[in-house]
Amino acid sequence: MRLMPLMSSVLVLALSGTSFAQEWTEFSSRDDRFTITFPGQPKVTDTTWVSQFNAILPARIYSGTQGSNRYSVTVVDYNPIERLLSERSRTLPVLDLAVHVYGLGYWKTDVRSAIVYAESKFLERDARITSILWNSSDLVPGLLLELTNNADQSRIFASIYMHANRLVMTEATLPRGYPPPQIFQQSLGWLDEKGARIRYPFMNYNEPDAPPPGR
Repeated sequence: MRLMPLMSSVLVLALSGTSFAQEWTEFSSRDDRFTITFPGQPKVTDTTWVSQFNAILPARIYSGTQGSNRYSVTVVDYNPIERLLSERSRTLPVLDLAVHVYGLGYWKTDVRSAIVYAESKFLERDARITSILWNSSDLVPGLLLELTNNADQSRIFASIYMHANRLVMTEATLPRGYPPPQIFQQSLGWLDEKGARIRYPFMNYNEPDAPPPGR
């Protein structure tokens, strides 16, 4: 009985032909400090992300397709958050500060809540939640999400992490019945400021008050 999922995956790979292995390449972004196995060279799109406390942050979407499968990595740069929210807190009237709990130091809450807030955006979709699990990628903690699209029953496999003050969200959308995109999900890794792969010796939490971790 346990051979059935394996046989299903092997069948899908066989039907896709030898181009499957040839098209997947290890892609790295020194600017956004990550590496992942991607189907070919991704298209890069600049965009913005509105944080939980309504800070408008720069973001990039790395996207690609393979047949009917769609893949993307979205990276949101939270490094400007301290400046943006601190500047706003100095201009708000005292009453607004009391009502909206904005103020000096609340940028840290925005950073700490980034993963949960990103998760809420996935849950707003017209899709059924299959599972939400804690996970870590190269000792950077985060979440794994699986959803089923209500319209066409396609499956969404997503992950959310915070590393180097960057919110990193991977997403793969596959037709119903396709196996999980393990080659994409399990290859996510992290780069330092020089573009070298990081191997942390212990769990790395993106905490605003914590000193840089040892490696």
